[in-house]
Amino acid sequence: MSEFPHLLHTAIDTTDPRRLAEFYRRLLGLAYRPGDEPPTGEDADDADWLVLVGPDGTRKLAFQQVERLQRTTWPAHDVPMQMHLDLTVPNVEQLNAQRERAVALGAEVLLDRTDEADEPLYVFADPAGHPFCIFVA
Repeated sequence: MSEFPHLLHTAIDTTDPRRLAEFYRRLLGLAYRPGDEPPTGEDADDADWLVLVGPDGTRKLAFQQVERLQRTTWPAHDVPMQMHLDLTVPNVEQLNAQRERAVALGAEVLLDRTDEADEPLYVFADPAGHPFCIFVA
């Protein structure tokens, strides 16, 4: 028995689980947990809980249906971030390439701090308004 609990995944609230899961699946190169794949044909997608996994099958992110979600007002503190994901890339060239990918997938740039020599980064909002950062590690 382990002395510590095991982190299974991070669950993110959203009014549209499929849309947000698909955004992160494409951004991070993840896959749906078996059984969570998008429906085919005439099937309606009424999923209220979806899980994305890494190449080895480990759970990474989950998406939970909520009725409403107030978007963060960051950098103002009226509605705080509450949490955000930090994603890293090895260099500025990759940072800029990932910025283009993120925006093409539906992210919005909230902050461009690429001129910062010590830690160039972008802060984005995902399609549901959750902030996430991509920076050079």
